Formats: sequence, structure tokens, C-alpha cells
Amino acid sequence: MNDKVTIPVWALGSFLVVMNTTMFNVSLPDIIKELHITAAQGSWIVSGYSIVFALSTIIFSRLSDFIAIRKLWTIGISLLVAGSVIGFFSDSFGLILFARLFQATGAGASPGLGMVLASRYVPYERRGRAISMMASGSALAFGLGPVIGGAITQYMGWHELFLVTCLVLLLVPFLLRLIPKETLPRVRFDYAGAALIVITASSFLVAVTQLSVLVLAISLLALAVTLVHLHRAEKPFIPPALLRNASYRKLVAVAFIAFVLNLSMLFLMPLIYSNVFRMGAASIGLLIFPGAFLSACLMKLVGRWIDRHGNFRFLIAGHLLLAVSMLIIAMWLHVSAVATLVAYIVFAPSLSAVTSALSNEVSRILPKELIGSGMGLTQLSQYLGGSFAVAACGLLLVWQKDLSPADAFQHIYFILIAMLFISLMMLASYRKADRPAKDRATAAAE
Repeated sequence: MNDKVTIPVWALGSFLVVMNTTMFNVSLPDIIKELHITAAQGSWIVSGYSIVFALSTIIFSRLSDFIAIRKLWTIGISLLVAGSVIGFFSDSFGLILFARLFQATGAGASPGLGMVLASRYVPYERRGRAISMMASGSALAFGLGPVIGGAITQYMGWHELFLVTCLVLLLVPFLLRLIPKETLPRVRFDYAGAALIVITASSFLVAVTQLSVLVLAISLLALAVTLVHLHRAEKPFIPPALLRNASYRKLVAVAFIAFVLNLSMLFLMPLIYSNVFRMGAASIGLLIFPGAFLSACLMKLVGRWIDRHGNFRFLIAGHLLLAVSMLIIAMWLHVSAVATLVAYIVFAPSLSAVTSALSNEVSRILPKELIGSGMGLTQLSQYLGGSFAVAACGLLLVWQKDLSPADAFQHIYFILIAMLFISLMMLASYRKADRPAKDRATAAAE
């Protein structure tokens, strides 16, 4: 595979797909008003998409161990485009929600399979660059999504947002020629395991987004049943060897916390600009964009540095820069909006560097036969972390409603900084366990 051509084209496709996640955020007020629905119903257009998107990511990643990436990507894009067409012609809440969920079933193919493609076919000495390029596309999509979504909604209408994602069809002829043809062994697919994972993860996401103790209990029960099934099944959906890998479990925990920080920042920053500095939606989008744009510009360089200097240095450096950015906001958010702008300019590329190095490290420690399920589970943990973050931040703001907005936000950022240091401790533990393994491998080679 010519990764110097394939990876940039794939990153462009992922940009269009991931942007669909955030484009609808700014259009929700218009959709709610036009469809005459409640805010709670409207929120499912965004949160429902995120839940299904997270689940489809791990399913497509796991299926790549048995089914060719070309075929899976084609199926995913077909589902995405079909959902987009349905949404464009829909004028009722039920159909709009169905279209968004249908979109999400295919959208997970792009980020999930992209990481598998890079891990499977890009040599390790260049893999950091490939993964970073994909991360840069996603980072730019997160930043541009609200800006483009707001402009299209204002000047054309929110229905046209569904058509933006259809632009990915232009890349289909190129990627079908570039993606390697694969011959994979036929293996019986663990449908029961996949269903249990879907029930467990979706009920957890619903529990944290709706703050439901009953649904959380269902999620925990489903988790117990899932663990029993995974240890008894002949070819389980998630291989037990993956869950027994202590180093991998630590990296998954770091991935979870990384996206708690990421989605917390994206959730809180607009509220800070709106509630503390009384800014409008257009100004808020423009203040978020520079950080995302800088992140996309720097990721190619960061990818080269990761390949040259290793993953761990960037995991540590990225964590320290994330701490600096959040301290800036915590200490000076009540002083000036510029402080938050500067903080996010530091935060966005640092977060992208952490997630890129993390994915590259996961691909390094896992054997080839576990990469599909390993990458999928890592990304699922990230989306779980993101959903948990939004729900937790919302709850913390409600609990602090008697405080000034600046004080409430400040307290949340100190909690996020504490979580960041927990992640640093996980990395230290991972490094301590990884060094003896490297020493043994070196001794065996000599």
C-alpha cells in the first residue's frame, strides 16, 4: 500500500465524516423550533448519533479481523450516505432522528477502520505520521464543524447539513483503488458477544447522558453477563487475551481520560464565552477555530517527531501542556476571554498529540491478530469518556447553580486537572511495567 497517498485521502474522508458529528450542534435551536419539539427531544439528534457512532466504531474495527477493509468501508459509506439522503427529505422528528442514527451506523467505519489500516499496512517507523494525519483531520473537523454548520444553517437551512457528508462519495473511486485487497480467514462471528457489547455500552451512555440510576444498573448487569460470555465463547467478540493485557488496559484508561478532557473542554468553552463574557454563537465558533486549525497544521510535524523520538515522550509532554492550558483557564477565565482562547490554542494540538501517540503505542504492543479489536475497544473507551464528560460537567454546573458562573467553571477545571494527574500516574505505571519487557526482548535478540 502506498501510504503516502492512501492515508491523506482517507484523512480527508474522515474529516467529512467526523465533521458531521459537530455540525448539528449549532443547528439544534433551529431544528427544535421548526419541528416544535422539546429541548430534551432535540438533544437526542446529537447524543443519539454519538452513542451509535461509538458502537459502530468498535463493530467495524472488530469485523476487520474477518472481513476485508475495502468491503467494510464500502458498507459503512453506503449506510452513511443513505442516512444523509433520508435526513435531507425528512420533516418530522422521528424521521430526522432515524436518519441521524442510520448515518451513525456507517460513520463509525471511517475512524475505526482508518486506525486499523494504518496499524496493519504502514511500517512502524512511519506509522506515527500516518496516525497523526488522521488525527489532524478529526481535530480540524471538530473545530470546523460548528463554524460550517452554523453558516450553512443560517444561509441555506439545516436540511442542507445532511448533504455535506455526501461529499465523501467523491473519494470512493480513489480509495477503492488505494486500499489493499485482503484475503482473511473465515471465522464464525460472535453475534451474541457483539449484541452484549452494544447493550452494555449503549445503556452506559444513556445512563450518563440521562442520569438514570435504573439504566446504569442495567448496564452493570449487562457488563457482568458480557464478561461471562467473553470467557466462555469459542471465538469471542473481544478476545480475553486483550482484556488480560495489563499494559493495554492502562492505555485504554488513559484514552478514556483523554476524551473526558477533550469533550469537557468543547462543552465548557462555549458556555464560558456565553455565560461569562456574553458572546454570541458566531463569535464563539470563531474563538474555538484557531486551536483546531493549529492542531491540524502541526500534526504532520508531530507525527514525524513521534516516529523519531517515540510515543512515550509525547504522551508525557502532551499531558504537561494539557495541564498548563487548563490551569490558564482555571486561574484567568474570569479575567479575559483571551485567556481561554490562548489556552485552547495550547490544548488542541496537545490533545491530538496525546491521542496520536496513544494509538501508535497501542499498535506497537498488540499482536497483529488483536489490532482490529484493540483499536476498536480503545476508540470506544474514548467515546464513552466523551459522553461521560458532557453529562458530568452538566451535573456539576447544576450543583453549583448558586455560585457565579466563573467560580463554577473554575471548580470543574480543577477537577479535570486532578483527572489529568491520574492519567499521568497510569502512564508512569505503564512505563515501569514496559521497561522490563523491552529489556527481555533486547536480551533475547542478542
